[in-house]
Amino acid sequence: MKKTMLITGASSGIGKATALYFAQQGWQVMATMRDPAKDDGLAQQPGILVMRLDVNDPLSIQAAIQAGIDAYGRIDALVNNAGYGQQGLFEAIPPEKVQAQFDTNVFGLMHVTRAMLPHFRNNGSGIVINVSSGAGRVTTPLLSVYAASKFAVEGFSESLSFELDSQNIRVKIIEPGFIPTTFYDRAGQEFAFDPALDDYKSFSDEMASFFKSFEGGNLFSAEDVARVIYTAATDDTHQLRYVAGPDIEPLLNLRNSKPDQDYVDYTRSVFTPNGFGQRTKALSY
Repeated sequence: MKKTMLITGASSGIGKATALYFAQQGWQVMATMRDPAKDDGLAQQPGILVMRLDVNDPLSIQAAIQAGIDAYGRIDALVNNAGYGQQGLFEAIPPEKVQAQFDTNVFGLMHVTRAMLPHFRNNGSGIVINVSSGAGRVTTPLLSVYAASKFAVEGFSESLSFELDSQNIRVKIIEPGFIPTTFYDRAGQEFAFDPALDDYKSFSDEMASFFKSFEGGNLFSAEDVARVIYTAATDDTHQLRYVAGPDIEPLLNLRNSKPDQDYVDYTRSVFTPNGFGQRTKALSY
């Protein structure tokens, strides 16, 4: 019997690649997005059903889940992928944008999970896969709001995994590094900037140069992340976290290998002004 998955945020990037990959492996896929009119070819692929789901619209969530059950009989896996990255100095990000970041990345993910759990409990099994970020465990300047949302996803997912063990429902966390997709195009377009915050100018310019150095490196693609998500859905283990990207692995290893304050002190030294050489060294750990 074929298995079925529902994925949010499937219009592009990791979401689209994951929908395609699962379908290629013989799964039935419910590829959801806020505006199905923006679908770029998924609906024409065998085994993929495209439908509307806005993570901040409870009625659309319930309707999509029910449509999937009606079409396929059951849903075996939920991939919470919808999200975006608000970047910029914290002081430059207005409160309404902070709220919007959490509405999508945290509360939206919770809304979809809450709506799916009764179906999984009725089935006696299920898998919840939450796409977090390397920024859910290691942080850098200019990512305070985004990292906060992903730290929240990590804490929620870990605690939820212990609760749902009692229901034979597994929770998995995917932690991508930098993935060159339209996700970062949007992040660049929505980068928070306030010309009145002139005190930060030299620091911001140096950080911009540092992050620019990531481009063109040995990075994972959206298709690479899709394969990691598929492994999480099918490996039949209780593994909680899956790192998806060689760029984030050294930073996670550094965090895991040092006492907490030593790691914080080291990271602070990396992001001091004129610390580019130290930053380059940090990426080689």
